[in-house]
Amino acid sequence: MTALRDELITLTTGSGNPSGRITDLDAAEEFLRMFHDSHSDAGPLGKRLTQVRTEITKTGTYRHTPAELAYGARVALRDSGWCTSGLPWRRLKVRDLRGVRRTAAVATECFEHLRLASASGKVHPLITVFAPDTPDRPGPCIWNEQLVRYAGYRDEAGRVVGDPRYAEFTEAVMRMGWHPPERRGRFDHLPLVVETYDEGPRCFSVPDGVVHEVPLTHPELPWFGELGLRWHAVPVIGNMRLHIGGVDYPAAPFNSWFVGAEIGTRSLADEGGYGMARAVAERLGLDTSSERTLWRDRAVVELNRAVLHSFDSAGMTITDHHAEAQHRLAWLRTRQRARGNRPAFRVDPDTAQRARAGTPERFPAGSVEATEPQHGSRLAALLRQRLGGS
Repeated sequence: MTALRDELITLTTGSGNPSGRITDLDAAEEFLRMFHDSHSDAGPLGKRLTQVRTEITKTGTYRHTPAELAYGARVALRDSGWCTSGLPWRRLKVRDLRGVRRTAAVATECFEHLRLASASGKVHPLITVFAPDTPDRPGPCIWNEQLVRYAGYRDEAGRVVGDPRYAEFTEAVMRMGWHPPERRGRFDHLPLVVETYDEGPRCFSVPDGVVHEVPLTHPELPWFGELGLRWHAVPVIGNMRLHIGGVDYPAAPFNSWFVGAEIGTRSLADEGGYGMARAVAERLGLDTSSERTLWRDRAVVELNRAVLHSFDSAGMTITDHHAEAQHRLAWLRTRQRARGNRPAFRVDPDTAQRARAGTPERFPAGSVEATEPQHGSRLAALLRQRLGGS
């Protein structure tokens, strides 16, 4: 998913610097009308539109009310397809932390999100919204694809202990100064990487006790527990931008709950992940000499059964891929067609690449000086042109 270029007026303020963006009035007004149509108790629309127009004229952007922010986040989650059962978006709780910009504070609140999302042994749909982009500077961003991912340690022969999908990211954060546990294992938590305009990217190790993990056992195979497999209970998406009414929130981690096959098939069985299908097939006594025996399919079924059984036994919310398929069909029949100004979660190719391999810092040195001196005059001129003034 990529952001639509025509939604923002962009100032040329320095190579690679995503700040200097003026909120599009059309996007703001369309969202506000949408919000007021859904909230009869929100007060006069005309008064709110006047407030927002004045604020954008003065500052280049505007601030959502807490109710507008919550509504935009829920609509974005509903339309995204991440929770097609229809339940999580309605129950989504919004943590409004738009005043938080420093890397350490963002990391601390992300860890609090992890704790709250699995509090009392249940999965709670939750979003934490940090500072937005403004014409002066971009908001903080999170490199990690999910707040919890497992390290992949590659040896000289190319073999990987842990999750091979994140071997490059593991090497990148180690170059940045992260120290893995002295005894490296298959399920070591990668650090959280938070980047801000002023501080650049910084690594933060995940504190003990924050991540709720489920040991995997099987309802009929006693030996399955001997494989030593486990998985974290809550998928918290970290690197998608929340776009609401022309305002971008580059750090807005959110969660619903896992589909079992995401863990069993894509993470554990797949050769690009932990590659456990063969080990399970061998313990089952299957003929693995040819793919035509379908040993892989049978092993994947048992891995998925183990995931669902283990999460159910632990009381952690999870859905299976058959139920999710039915929910998705219903969602496709009723979903709102995507339009440029609807609230949405988006991720660009650079962000996706950074989540797997790491990249140099996003904001080049010296870009602050390139932005601030010319902000007032150029911002005013562009706004006058946008508003049709002289």
